[in-house]
Amino acid sequence: MKPAEGSTVIGKSVIIRGELSGHEDLYIDGDVEGTVTLPDSRVTIGPNAQIRADVSASEVIIFGKLTGNIQSSGRVDLRQSAQVQGDILAGRLSIEESAILTGRVELKIAEAAKPSTPAAASPSAPIPAPAVAAPVPANASLFPQPKA
Repeated sequence: MKPAEGSTVIGKSVIIRGELSGHEDLYIDGDVEGTVTLPDSRVTIGPNAQIRADVSASEVIIFGKLTGNIQSSGRVDLRQSAQVQGDILAGRLSIEESAILTGRVELKIAEAAKPSTPAAASPSAPIPAPAVAAPVPANASLFPQPKA
């Protein structure tokens, strides 16, 4: 696994305890314990990495081991060798075959894409009742054929 060009690299012999934060892509192949916060950047956790931290980034790609929660405004990608123990909150999630995930997953819709509620559009407007479909008889055909 080769880090993306322009990424800051934390090599496999490096051990960090504390808080990592910044505004550029980060490739971690060492040991990190604490928090990793890169709100506008990509974090790649390499195959040799041992991470015991909560990770918050725009995009997170995992090849190694992570114990902690992940929060991403974009995509979380668990590659074949990934082992994650913790919760994931993201816009999108990709899990390759053989990746291990122990925890909860919550996929969220981006704020700009959320539809506004009728009550938010006009506080005095009545909220329409939800539409209810009429019951379908048990012997009814799903695809009725026209009569000849």
